[in-house]
Amino acid sequence: MEPQNFNPKSLIPSVIETTSRGERAYDIFSLLLKERIIFLGTPVDDFVSNTIVAQLLYLSREDPEKDINLYINSPGGSVYAGLSIYDTMQMIPNDVCTFSVGLSASMGTILLTAGAKGKRYALPNSTMMMHSVSGGGGGTVADIQIQAKEMIRINDKLTKIMALHTGQSESKVKKDEDRDFWMDAEQAVDYGLVDQVIYPESEKKSKKK
Repeated sequence: MEPQNFNPKSLIPSVIETTSRGERAYDIFSLLLKERIIFLGTPVDDFVSNTIVAQLLYLSREDPEKDINLYINSPGGSVYAGLSIYDTMQMIPNDVCTFSVGLSASMGTILLTAGAKGKRYALPNSTMMMHSVSGGGGGTVADIQIQAKEMIRINDKLTKIMALHTGQSESKVKKDEDRDFWMDAEQAVDYGLVDQVIYPESEKKSKKK
């Protein structure tokens, strides 16, 4: 059980940077942002998507030509919130380089494969998962029919997005996402979700032997 006064922000480390103007303290995420690195390490909701969108827009404004690096360790979340990040990635002129760290599932997988072609990466022990839209609702029969129609619309949209970025046919994507479809890093390369697995230097050397 968490203490009543527990504040998750207390776990975020600060980094002291020394410059010619003196010392300045940054929280770790602000320091990463300064280096053009955005870290998505939570489920995707409206608050998280607004934060990611704001960071993308800020970095694009700072330099509209320099790459932006998006690290993803997310189980997914709200489709609508995730699509706001997706659309922003496609809208800004910068190449967004994506990196799968840990788990990129559901909407996390969509955002991973939406990175700039040739600049989508997975760490060797990362895991990817894609599936169809899920949700639940209630109300009258008419309400349920409306909700089902909207889920079908959104699912078709995500299928088209996945097919566009992976190079797979829409029919194959639809078949694969009918149930949870898990992939390791190398399988994700074969599927077209990412372009390359980033191995540590020690592992690269052992593979050459």
